[in-house]
Order: sequence, then C-alpha cells, then structure tokens
Amino acid sequence: MAGSDHLSHPLKKRVAGLVAVPTEDSHTALSGRYAIMGEPAIIVRPATAGDVAEAIGFAKDASLAIAVRSGGHSGPAFGDYTDAMVIDLGALDRVVVRGGGLVSVGAGATWGQVAATLGAHDLAITSGDTRSVGVGGLTLGGGFGWLVRKYGLALDALEAVEIVTAAGEVAIASANLNSDLFWAVRGGGGNFGVITEFSFRAHPLPGVVAGAISISAGTSAAASTTPSTEPPFAATLRQWRDVMRTAPEELNTTFFAMPAPVGQEPSAQIVVCYGGADEAAASAAITPLHSVAGAGSHTIGPKRYADVLDDPPPPNAPVRVVALNSFCDDLSDDAIADLTAVQAQLGGVLMIRYLRGAFNRVPAEATAFAHRSAEVLLIVGVFLPQDAPQEAADRVIALWTSLEPHTYGTYGNFTLATDDMITSKMYSPATLRRLRTLKRRYDPENVFRRNHNIVPL
Repeated sequence: MAGSDHLSHPLKKRVAGLVAVPTEDSHTALSGRYAIMGEPAIIVRPATAGDVAEAIGFAKDASLAIAVRSGGHSGPAFGDYTDAMVIDLGALDRVVVRGGGLVSVGAGATWGQVAATLGAHDLAITSGDTRSVGVGGLTLGGGFGWLVRKYGLALDALEAVEIVTAAGEVAIASANLNSDLFWAVRGGGGNFGVITEFSFRAHPLPGVVAGAISISAGTSAAASTTPSTEPPFAATLRQWRDVMRTAPEELNTTFFAMPAPVGQEPSAQIVVCYGGADEAAASAAITPLHSVAGAGSHTIGPKRYADVLDDPPPPNAPVRVVALNSFCDDLSDDAIADLTAVQAQLGGVLMIRYLRGAFNRVPAEATAFAHRSAEVLLIVGVFLPQDAPQEAADRVIALWTSLEPHTYGTYGNFTLATDDMITSKMYSPATLRRLRTLKRRYDPENVFRRNHNIVPL
C-alpha cells in the first residue's frame, strides 16, 4: 500500500476538519493516548458528521482499518491503532442545554465538560467517575455513575443519537426513528457506526453531598471486640450491604479496599454521593454508614456534582494491570465471605459499586445492556510488574473465576480483554444474537471492528 502521506492528500481536500499524517506535528500531538502510545497511519479530526462520512469512505477505499476515539480512555486502546485510521472526535465537543431538560452533547466532549455546563443550570446526567472520560465510549457501553440508583445508566438518559453508518449515511436513531439501531447502540458499543452527537434528557440536580468514609481493618467501637478469624472487611461489607438495601435511591456508594503496604494492615473507604442538596436528608441517609465496622474519619460535605468527578493519576512506573469485573445479583453473606477471602489473596484494589434502584427497573430487553438484575458490580485491579510471567496473571484470573457461583457476566467498559470470548460475557445469548443480526444489516463487512467486536451473524 502507498504511504499514508500520499494517501492523506485527497482526504484533506474533502473534509473541513483536521487530517494529520505521521510527518506532521499535529499527528504527534494527537497520537498519544491514555497510558499507551502508538502511531496511526492517519488521524482525522472531523468538524462535522459529513467529515466522518468522508473519512469512513476514504478508509474503506484505501483498505485502512478504522478506530474511533472519543476521550481516549479506552484501556485496550480501541481509539488508537498503528496502521489504522483514527477518527478522533475531540473537535465535536459542543454541549448545548435545550428546553425541557434536553441536552445536545458532541461525541468528543468529556464528562467533566458536560457536568460543568449542566451544573450552571442545576442539571446533571449520571456519568462516569472521571472528568476526562469521553461521553461517546462510556455511553455506548453503559455508563455507571454517581446517580445510577436514582436514574440508571448514562445510556438510559438517551433520547436520540446522530450516527454515521458503515455505508457513510448520516442518520438519526431514536425510539421513533431507526429504533432497532437505537436499541443496538445503547450497550452495543461502537459496533454500528460513529456517533457524532447525543441527545440526553438531563435530571434536576442543584447539588450533592459527597465524600468518603475511611475504614480500618480493625473493629469499630460498635463492633465486637472479639478478635475475628474472618478476612478483612467481611463484617464491614455485610453491614454496608444492609444499609444500602434500605437506603433511599439518592444515596450511591462504592466500597474500595486497598492492598496493605508491607508491614501494615489493609485499608478501605466507602465513597459516598447523595444526589441532592438537602443536607438534612443526606445526613439521615448517610449516618448509618458511620456505624459500620471499622468506620473512621470522613470528608463528606456539600459539593457541586462536577466536583465529584475525579482524574486518578497514572501509575508511577510501568505496570501490567490485570483488571476483572463481574455482576452479582445477591451480595449474600456467603458471597461476601468468598469475595473477601479472594481479595486477601489477590492483593489488588477491590471496588464494589452498589446498583439496586432505577438501574434494575429497565427491562433487560429494552436496550442492548442486558445485565439488569445485579445488586452490585464487583471490580478488581491487580498491578503486577511489567515483566511478570503469564502465570502471575493466570493466578489472578483463576482466583476471580472461583467466585462464579455468585457472579456472572462482565461490564465491557471496565475490561481490558479484547478476545472473542469477552462479548459472550458482556451480553446474554438473546441480546448477542439480536446484536449480531443487526450488525449484519448495518455493518456486514465489519468495518467497525476495533472494539469489543460483535461479529455479523
């Protein structure tokens, strides 16, 4: 194939946005990505949906693979691939608040931008935990956020999308227009086209009460003083679960357990976000959490929703991350016992996000995100030396797999795996079959395959 410099010239004449090739400074600036570096053959930064259509047509004619980048946070680097065309949506980042709570959001916007813009209008959309995460990837994969119990996933707030299909057609998909395509993109990831704009229905939110409660591995004053033979945090998790099962849906929490430094006890925290500015109501909901085993100091107070979103720093040194997650319908005492025993052996970061509420009330068949019965989402990240043998990663996977009597499935946005088996865990058999049928209709040549790929049926 001819060099990308030669190939790019006709495309530069056909699009209003930026086209960058490896010899240009703009290519160097855009080719870096979250945690990974690469050198795509061509980067296109479209200014319009029409630019996206031109880029897709050009890539197909030139036999270039296509990767799409929104915020660039994809762990498996779906948005950047060497020898591929990267369609970087970063210039399509407009956020416009319209009447009736409707909000138009460009696919290249980040959730930090969205939260800040909506906050000025006392509105919010449940979103990811990180400011710099792109709207596009998170929404198409689901979108667990700090309002999930009250309002569901980010994709549950969608009213319509503007999408460019593999055929280069610009279409609107909603409940009334191209409804099958609208169903597929809500959970089917980037398999069906390039979304250029989202239309969300935002929710009133004048403020939140948020922060964290520190948890020690020892017992609290409210707990028994008898030494326990249980793994760390088992009692805490049982009590946290019981509080959350009766808590108002405005209260969202995630339990974080951190590995113990050498010679020290492990630590944990309960991260809290009460979706509302009523401090008295928030206090009533949060107060029981201060009595769970090991509870200590806290940082909870009134905030803007935008200030709850964070940007964790990258690792200080190159590491190999083994990241796994599963859903659990019933966080039973037995499940907690097995989970904490596994965590004690893993030595990683464990996150348990509580979900019961609006998330569960959406019928499993209503969107392509089918795992709607879960009480919690369990997530673990184990950091190994970069040169760790495969056996070390296999041990982590085997330990996590031992929890399968209590768990099932996986959340695609939180997995680093890209093999064919992962899609069978992301979707129920019926959902995957329908997705594959629609993939055959909208992308029979599998143009959009640099993702958790749904292979056409």
